[in-house]
Amino acid sequence: MKILLAALAATACIATAQAQENDLEVHGNFSMEGQYYRPDPDISAVVPEEQMALQGFGNIILTKGKFETGVRFETYVPAFVGYPAGAPWSGTGIGYRYAKYNGDKVEITVGSFYEQFGSGMVLRTWEDRGLGVDYALDGIRVVSRPARGVTLKGLYGKQRFNFQDGFVNGGGIVRGADIEFNVNDILDSLFVIPGQLTIGGSFVSKFEENPSSTWAFPENVDAASVRMNYIQGGFFLNGEYARIGNNPTAFNSQIINVPGDSDPTVGLFQYGQGLNLNTGYSRRGLGVSLTASSLSNMAFQSQRNAGAFDSWINYLPPASVLQTALLAQFYPYATQPNGEVSFRGDIFYTIPKGSALGGKYGTKLDLIYTQMNAPDFPTVGDYELNRKGIKPVLFNPSDQVYYSDFTARLTRKLNRKLKMSAMYMNITYDNDVIQGAYDYDDVPTSGVIYANLYVVEGTWKIKRGHSLRFELQLLNSDQHLQDWAAAVLEYSVSPHWFLSVVNQYNYGNADGNFYNFPVVAAGYIQDSHRISVSYGRQRAGVFCVGGVCRVVPASNGLTVSLTSSF
Repeated sequence: MKILLAALAATACIATAQAQENDLEVHGNFSMEGQYYRPDPDISAVVPEEQMALQGFGNIILTKGKFETGVRFETYVPAFVGYPAGAPWSGTGIGYRYAKYNGDKVEITVGSFYEQFGSGMVLRTWEDRGLGVDYALDGIRVVSRPARGVTLKGLYGKQRFNFQDGFVNGGGIVRGADIEFNVNDILDSLFVIPGQLTIGGSFVSKFEENPSSTWAFPENVDAASVRMNYIQGGFFLNGEYARIGNNPTAFNSQIINVPGDSDPTVGLFQYGQGLNLNTGYSRRGLGVSLTASSLSNMAFQSQRNAGAFDSWINYLPPASVLQTALLAQFYPYATQPNGEVSFRGDIFYTIPKGSALGGKYGTKLDLIYTQMNAPDFPTVGDYELNRKGIKPVLFNPSDQVYYSDFTARLTRKLNRKLKMSAMYMNITYDNDVIQGAYDYDDVPTSGVIYANLYVVEGTWKIKRGHSLRFELQLLNSDQHLQDWAAAVLEYSVSPHWFLSVVNQYNYGNADGNFYNFPVVAAGYIQDSHRISVSYGRQRAGVFCVGGVCRVVPASNGLTVSLTSSF
């Protein structure tokens, strides 16, 4: 580790010196986290053989004119317990490197890169350090702008699978092309179209050798999508339809075909499709939006038998709201690629200031409702095809609710120093399907969970540069982990210091015990550099971002974090 840090520092110093002489631009960022684990049998805390874990990364990027190159060093010696959720990462080495030429008409990248076509339904390679997700492609990417309003993309490469003293690519090959038209720019010289309209289409193909001598698994699997996006004043409408060819995987029980007749509503061959629609309108003080999504058999990975967290080529935009409240994280929704029908509606309204309800500064009202149902899958003879995606019909929901939530939030500034908000959330959560929550041994885990969440939070500006943020939360449920309370206090001295105290308290567990999860943290910020130290208990549960989740085991110990950018 000392060698790695010295190498990063030396590289940065050399690059900076060269930049002064050769007009190079140097920038990057650095992050390091360490965790010390302590035994805590009361919460079944996981303590690895090596009680100290250390992981981090450093990016260094050099640019000169139209040329750019970069490298990312990574280290996991070892990685945190439960991190990442997929293939293991271990050791120290290069996790990402590339060189790029960015011209007026063409951009060429060789090495590692991330890319997204449309909303990502057929291709989105991305990373999230917090989740332990990295789906980078390693190969060649070309972006061309041959004419005004026209963008072409093409790529070819293998996908990062895990990390062992350097990145390790999977065996599958990913190939893709995308075209997008900005209709306004194309027709600008002919006539004016009200609003802004873009349309596009994508084609992605993966190749993977068939390892079976018994089953005729397809070695080439194709996916395609079409999309549009229209904006006019405060109105917007966008959508994308995607279809994936015959793609037997671990997600759909390796289905190649299904016995049956030629009924066109059932069909003999398995495929996947999805449709995502969004529309809304906003003006000063009011916003309304609607989302509708239908997915069936939309798992698309570069390796047929990859784990649930590995080798994803595509990304399925979630309809659910990303909840930031601590106790709401007990029941986060993970997008179900095998099949779901989702609806969501949002209303945002500002009650005018000066009115009886608006007060002196106005009051914001947010109302959100989300529901995900299982599709009404067909059956063929004696075969039960639930969640397998055979000849799916879009927007054909069954009565089975995977997840729903209703959220109401009021936010109001009471005076110049105090701002408050109150939130209520009603949750329905199918634990059997989502399998996202941690369970104590003596509590039934099957069935649907019903919960109510109440949150009050506020920010008090005590004096110049000093502020206190506070939260009080209460979660009630007759199932699963039952009743919880949480409190958050965070004191900040701008622009450098902060101190926080957090506690989650399980006071209604069916086993008759009480569980406390206190954490104390402090940190210092200087420009783009941040260091923090925390100590306490981490409850087991699920951590989600954008419909992608990983399980976090219970732990007790000290965590130190350092981040910096230049």
